Amino acid sequence: MDTPSRHEVLKGRGAAFDPPNRFEKIHLEKDPEFLEEDFEQGPLPTEVFKEKARSIISYNDSPDVGLGATVNPYRGCEHGCIYCYARPTHEYLGFASGLDFESKIIVKENAAQLLRRELSSRGWKPQVVGLSGITDCYQPIERRLEMTRECLKVFAEFLNPVVIITKNYLVTRDIDILQQLAHHKAVMVYLSVTTMDSQLARIMEPRTSQPRRRLDAIRMLAQSGIPVGVNVAPIIPGLTDHEIPAILKAAREAGAVSAGYVILRLPYAVASLFEDWLGRHFPERKEKVLNRIRAIRGGKLNDPDFHSRMEGKGIYAQEITQLFALSCRRAGFSEGPELSMASFRRVQDRQMELFA
Repeated sequence: MDTPSRHEVLKGRGAAFDPPNRFEKIHLEKDPEFLEEDFEQGPLPTEVFKEKARSIISYNDSPDVGLGATVNPYRGCEHGCIYCYARPTHEYLGFASGLDFESKIIVKENAAQLLRRELSSRGWKPQVVGLSGITDCYQPIERRLEMTRECLKVFAEFLNPVVIITKNYLVTRDIDILQQLAHHKAVMVYLSVTTMDSQLARIMEPRTSQPRRRLDAIRMLAQSGIPVGVNVAPIIPGLTDHEIPAILKAAREAGAVSAGYVILRLPYAVASLFEDWLGRHFPERKEKVLNRIRAIRGGKLNDPDFHSRMEGKGIYAQEITQLFALSCRRAGFSEGPELSMASFRRVQDRQMELFA
């Protein structure tokens, strides 16, 4: 009987191991002699940790991000996308960016209460808020915990505009709230579509909705009067870049009105995780893909510099940009609707009401 591969053992997970935490001096490594015991353990279960957050709206001044304020109800993400640039954020919590990131999920259980308090503050300046900025707010655990839905209720209460970015069909569950926001031009939903290949999606983003379901979500949202767009993100040079025209065409036919893209980023340990993943699933294409990435990242696997980290540099990056622009024109995309702050209403914090 052949020894099962590590990928078979960790069914439903994107990463196959935990790379060392760059902030920790001690790193636990399993003894190869006892590896067979690991094979008998089966799929890695998800652990949930509750957190009482002190604040919920995060701010950034990056010129590469169109949103200055974001809300993240969760830390870590069950979707397990092997390429996720947010994986290294788990290292700040003492965890690893590999399996820990997708199996140890921190839940900000007071997210909605904090959001209501911060939006009701006199210091709050009405602005578009992203939901989420790091991990997917509609990851599988949201079906049970409904942290995102509770936050959306607060946005609808204040009519503060919000932009949602997700890979999960679960967003359609909240159409009732999204319609309230859409009536006041206070919401935009983006579905990220990386590939149209269901088999590739299954091993690259194991717990996300399949590409067909994401297109179904776009269609359902559009038919419900909710502005929806598509993110071709991330584009993986040498692996998924050829799918740009097909993704845009399918999304436009489903009802998407705007489109964006981001080229693959591999910060810190994500590079080693992605290299390992390529070696396990696409050994014959591994060097081609890595060389294409280096070609747009100045000879490296990652470029952290502002203005270039999202789109890359060089001839090959220019070709991707041109292909995306041409495909958008052919599909008939526009810039999408502009969200409005006109309907924002400041609702007094309920604790203050009780005090009064």
